[in-house]
Amino acid sequence: MNKGQTVFSQVIDFLPQNKFRRCVNRYKGNFRVRSFTCYDQFLCMAFAQLTYRESLRDIECCLRAMREKLYHIGIRGKVSRNTLAKANENRDWRIYSDFAQILINEARQLYIDEDFGLELKETVYALDSSTIDLCLSTFPWARFRKTKGAVKLHTLLDLKGDIPTFIWITDGKVHDVNVLDHLVPEPGAIYVMDRAYLDFQRLYQLHQCSAIFVTRSKTNTGLRRLYSHKIDKSTGVRCDQTVVATGYYSRKAYPEKLRRIKYFDADKGRSFVFLTNQFTLAAEIIAELYRSRWRVEIFFKWIKQHLRIKKFLGTSENAVKTQIWIAVSIYVLVAIMKQRLKIDLTLYTILQILSITLFEKMPILHALTGNDYKNQFTTSHIQLKLFET
Repeated sequence: MNKGQTVFSQVIDFLPQNKFRRCVNRYKGNFRVRSFTCYDQFLCMAFAQLTYRESLRDIECCLRAMREKLYHIGIRGKVSRNTLAKANENRDWRIYSDFAQILINEARQLYIDEDFGLELKETVYALDSSTIDLCLSTFPWARFRKTKGAVKLHTLLDLKGDIPTFIWITDGKVHDVNVLDHLVPEPGAIYVMDRAYLDFQRLYQLHQCSAIFVTRSKTNTGLRRLYSHKIDKSTGVRCDQTVVATGYYSRKAYPEKLRRIKYFDADKGRSFVFLTNQFTLAAEIIAELYRSRWRVEIFFKWIKQHLRIKKFLGTSENAVKTQIWIAVSIYVLVAIMKQRLKIDLTLYTILQILSITLFEKMPILHALTGNDYKNQFTTSHIQLKLFET
């Protein structure tokens, strides 16, 4: 007798299933599919992410042990290791990429008023990449070095809620700066980047789109000072200058003026030189903006530790991208659930609790918070009493 929904079902209820079906129809994901649909595949892979399954055999064994509950959580097809492997190999990864983008847009609306430490009206993005090492003989398409394979996750992180708004998955040989060719600049937004993204031609394209960038200068960057601004050395700022590029090609690529700020970080005992096209914010605010870039590195570290993206369940490029995009979807889904349910827990804590309670039949708030609740289902029988004694 089913006396309520499992925790897994309540988590899945946060997914916009009609929009998922649109993504599937867009790429004909269920064409000639009889039983194991794209939605079945997504739920099986979501289960693997939430419960830390390491292989297809793990997924098959665990889900088959719960076969009586699978129908109620939405898995209609028979779970088989071979069927799931073929689905990851052949179903278009763009289905899950588009669906992840739908979840990302929903999450950004929920976190639009989130405070990340700086009182700025502009949207602030942190741009960086992370490398996932692979075996070149097993993943021959993921070229990195002569005897080493890897994939790169180029990620644009919205610092309000730490939501990844753009992800580009490439092999390890693609240089970080190439991601700027694939971004659609948002006018008025602030893009914070490391010095790997210092390319005057691409930065000028951001400038022409009315976007703001903050990046670090390299030691060999040719710049000429036009004039200096007043500074307060007690804030850590050592100089605030208006500069122009001196090299022929650099000046041709970026003909406008730039702002150069030298900042001394007393905590680390290091000096940093920043370049930006923003001339109105205080110099110490520019330094704090760059300091906030560490959050994208924390994001990479978090997903590598708590999601299954370091060990893959398939060797093809399609299977790897499918697994990564479903992992991103689960990360964003948990963030959406946390905000909608107003849960005062970290994403790590929520994932740990979900990993051991997915098939329990209890209200999800009780599972996550442990608060007392009254069970609305009778525990003995549901037949009405005809006579009272």
